[in-house]
Amino acid sequence: MSGPESGAGFRDVLGRFASGVTVVTSVDGDGRPAGLACQSFASLSLDPPLVMFCVARTSTSWPRIAATGRFAVNVLAEDQREVCRAFAVSGADKFAGVGWTVSPHGTAHLDGALAAIDCAIEDVHEAGDHLIVVGAVRELHDRRDHGPLLYFRGGYAAGAFH
Repeated sequence: MSGPESGAGFRDVLGRFASGVTVVTSVDGDGRPAGLACQSFASLSLDPPLVMFCVARTSTSWPRIAATGRFAVNVLAEDQREVCRAFAVSGADKFAGVGWTVSPHGTAHLDGALAAIDCAIEDVHEAGDHLIVVGAVRELHDRRDHGPLLYFRGGYAAGAFH
């Protein structure tokens, strides 16, 4: 056993919780997209419909998304590992080679995603070295019927769901 102050121990134990993988995106007024890979995403409330995700304070993409006041959560399919890797890199052109369209809400919807959830930024809370972003859901898009991309113990995983 190790205490929560051990970063490696904390990461190892919490890494045993499988999570879905998403890409959070938006498009600025000049038509430039911004996005970041995110595994800390969850539904928050049914009434009103709210979702949340967590982003590192050090993210260089988040300020660009935040400035738009809106975002889309793109839920990745198990065959989109390379898409996730592209959006997990800092400083690169994350959209190079990734197909996407601008939604009616001014966000970027990634081709091949299982779903896209368009949101307006409702609130942002500081929490340690991360921010908790709450989004008011504006529109839901059920895009594709396929297995999800999962993150488990520091790597990608896929499962059979019936």
